[in-house]
Amino acid sequence: MPDWSYQTLFRPILFRLPSRLSRSLTLQAMGRISKIPGGSFVIRTLGHMEASPLLERNLGGLAFASPIGLSGAVDPEGTVHRALAQFGLGFIEIGPITNGAIRHGKPIENNVREERLEYPSYFENEGLSAVVARLKLPGHRLPQLVRITPMPEAPPNEAIEQLKEMVSQLSASGAVGFYLDIASGSRCWDDIKLIYTELPHIMKQAASSPFFLYVPLDMPETRVVELLERPETSLFKGAVIGEATFAFTSEDGRNIEAGNYAVSIGKEGLQLSLAKTSLIKQRCGSSFVVKAGAGVHEPQDALLLLEAGADLIMLHSGLIYSGPGLPKRINEAIIYETVRHKEVPDHPSFWSNWGWMCLLGVGMIIGGLLAWWIGATKVLLSYDLNFLGMTVDEIHRVNHHLIHFMSHDRITLAGTMISIGIIYYQLARHGQRLGQHWAKTALITSCLVGFTSFFLYLGYGYFDPLHAIASALLLPMFVFSLRRNKDQPNYKPVNLYNDKAWRLAMWGQLCFVVLGFALALGGLVIAGVGITNVFVKADLAFLGTTRELLNEVNPKLIALIAHDRAGFGGALLCDAIAILIIALWGIGQGERWLWWTLLLGGAPGFYAGFSVHYGIGYTDFIHLLPAVFALFLYIAGLILLFPYMMRKPIPSTMTRIKNV
Repeated sequence: MPDWSYQTLFRPILFRLPSRLSRSLTLQAMGRISKIPGGSFVIRTLGHMEASPLLERNLGGLAFASPIGLSGAVDPEGTVHRALAQFGLGFIEIGPITNGAIRHGKPIENNVREERLEYPSYFENEGLSAVVARLKLPGHRLPQLVRITPMPEAPPNEAIEQLKEMVSQLSASGAVGFYLDIASGSRCWDDIKLIYTELPHIMKQAASSPFFLYVPLDMPETRVVELLERPETSLFKGAVIGEATFAFTSEDGRNIEAGNYAVSIGKEGLQLSLAKTSLIKQRCGSSFVVKAGAGVHEPQDALLLLEAGADLIMLHSGLIYSGPGLPKRINEAIIYETVRHKEVPDHPSFWSNWGWMCLLGVGMIIGGLLAWWIGATKVLLSYDLNFLGMTVDEIHRVNHHLIHFMSHDRITLAGTMISIGIIYYQLARHGQRLGQHWAKTALITSCLVGFTSFFLYLGYGYFDPLHAIASALLLPMFVFSLRRNKDQPNYKPVNLYNDKAWRLAMWGQLCFVVLGFALALGGLVIAGVGITNVFVKADLAFLGTTRELLNEVNPKLIALIAHDRAGFGGALLCDAIAILIIALWGIGQGERWLWWTLLLGGAPGFYAGFSVHYGIGYTDFIHLLPAVFALFLYIAGLILLFPYMMRKPIPSTMTRIKNV
């Protein structure tokens, strides 16, 4: 469920359902996908958040692959942890956890306008026993930190014993750290201080796991300062700033039913989080780890917290309103802020690797132009006629439309070759040259499919010498382009805001993702038909004949036509994979070159396809409908992406960023 599908399709539907139901449907769907064979790979492919050394943090004795974590309240039962672990997270919080289960049936309110969630119970959870069982089989490798809190109405002595028991059981089950939450809810200040004095005995239950003080978001600053100044605070590795503001409803400041303390979690919490982050960092110093995340709904929010002194960011409501792609977007923003003041490294020379791919692209363009000229004039070359043992006139006498039909196949192939060449050249010059991992992946994957498709001739038995020579000339260029080119971070500004241009771009990205999948399916079908039935019903209707009649005249006719069809199918699949990877991983704000690549790369293919069909009179509506649908996606995608990709990103307000 990446942002291009979440923002456009799923969020509008899910937000119309009761919040508990929509959360359950979302988590169960993603959880089930992650558990099927290859499911995690699919999720990782759609999100494509490559780990970067620039994101690694070592804080409080723990190693994090990314400073972005998941709040425990997003997925209280751990249904989707395995899936979300693929989206660029560095750690996962589990909790709140109480000794016994606390359940609530009242609805969760979703205030879409103000981007705020209102939970009827802050302490709702499945209880210690269930969490202990789940921790032993996490399904991912991310560090799991647990937030433990006593039962809301437990007196101090019972609360202390509950905390000891939870620490003991959880530390033996895989928890690597603890958030100690003793101040949330309505517990009186004297009780909090009494529990605080027992911290050494509580922490002793875990041999070496770090502990972090959980600071409620709306705790008065005077109380925060008083806690921080107590000697027991030195036992903590850092503090976790909460994400919720409490909304007590009864006259004495508490809800009637124990544990049902209503809270609000949303964008409005950012200012409180910023203030507490600055306060804690100033009081405790740089070595005291601060985790915050309330109100982070777009990358700029996370950068503001990092600027204020936060070391790690935890996401909750931002995932609901912005989408599962938020961790990746924040990671990209952090990488850019880390490198933007550094000198851009020298790019590799033309002949080192990327230049060979540029030449391969130029070769494809030249080959496509040559194939177009042949398809529009001679159509068949001498070795084609020698294979058939027929002249052009004899073919005309068999069926006047046959030459036109073969011309149609060859011109559409030519247009696809030109499209591939343009895309390869652009990806090599603007992506591979700069060490962009996604661009190299697109080129390698597409080329492997393209060169492998040469062997489709085994399915129809016609060996095309010109095709073989072209492949032999281009293959060394591909091999030379594989020479090591070190991955580099993106030195260009990235998108930081959920503005109108970004939201429109999600629709544009959806168009190109669907287009990529549709073209890939079309390529597979055409190649499959080419090496099996060769013709579809509309083809035979245009030709006014049957496969059997053609086979009686000359069996080699079908083999020659099959060669063209399968070749076009393989080329289309090769083109589709490049477009799909661009759509999934490459779309970014201000990437003008990529918008032009999509425009120029698609135009020859569509022009070739439509012009030759109308030129020969092959205008069957059903036959052309897939192409019309693809053209609609292509044009709509370009229009929707234009404001986003042609406008430079709005710069961050940050002046510095910590690189721990």
